[in-house]
Amino acid sequence: MNDLKFAFRQLLKNPGFTAVAVLTLGIGLCKLRGALSPVSTNSFVGAKAGDEIKIGIVRLCWCPPGRFLMGSPRNEPERRPGEDQIAVTLTKGFWIGKFEATQGEWKQVMGKLPGRLTAELPEGDDFPVGNVNFAEAEAFCRKLTELGHQCGELPKDWEFRLPTEAQWEYACRAGTTSATSFGDKLSSKQANFKGKPYNGAEPGPSLGHAAKVGNYPANAWGLHDMHGNIFEWCRDWYHSNLPGGVDPDLYAAQTAATLNRTGDHSRVRRGGAWTDDGWPCRSACRLRFEPQRRYDHIGFRVVIVRP
Repeated sequence: MNDLKFAFRQLLKNPGFTAVAVLTLGIGLCKLRGALSPVSTNSFVGAKAGDEIKIGIVRLCWCPPGRFLMGSPRNEPERRPGEDQIAVTLTKGFWIGKFEATQGEWKQVMGKLPGRLTAELPEGDDFPVGNVNFAEAEAFCRKLTELGHQCGELPKDWEFRLPTEAQWEYACRAGTTSATSFGDKLSSKQANFKGKPYNGAEPGPSLGHAAKVGNYPANAWGLHDMHGNIFEWCRDWYHSNLPGGVDPDLYAAQTAATLNRTGDHSRVRRGGAWTDDGWPCRSACRLRFEPQRRYDHIGFRVVIVRP
């Protein structure tokens, strides 16, 4: 990105340059830098949970390998079917977006926003991108991977993806075992949701619309808005039972996925949104959504993984 900034400065100094020429110059410099100083995998991993890195325009936090209980205990208030606890081991650390993907990031990487803005999803570079379907979110990840490899900031054996359900919940919990990363209650002072606080927490603002990313407290690993603001796509097909075991990934498991009322398969969405009460913001809460559909309160967050 520094190379691109340099190229655009040249445009200001040289009005005769075309925008295409400047963009070509920026990409060329980026490729040259990558060829001269590629990032190694050994230097790319984080040292501890919450370490931060910036790849291009995206800020991310490190999630180390580890084990956790995915799902909710039977006595968790307002739990839903499909949350029975299961042990999960993640053998590989990964980077996850410090914030939900924003409109500004989308425009820089992809151009035009994927769907229309609404009164509840206002325009702004620091607002989450919404009205995005699953395929479009994946296309964004592929483009980030391509740009990261070209610039040499992303090792060739790492890539941007949507998180698995297990990765998402592990990052959301940030080492906690409570209903949310802030404890067994959730106030709308801690997350952007509408209406009833979770489990008797103190009431707070009820915005009824998206907020700029990072306006609410981060969890222990530095991640903002894992609870509330906008629902986030996960890469797994929705199954009625949580995937457990070692590095679970149901991206390709469509034939075994649970059908919805219309006989279609769905992907998973997580995290709650400004549209709901506090209970869907719980760390274990999981809902389904057909991948071809879009809605203004559904967006995503990226991860960087080594497949």
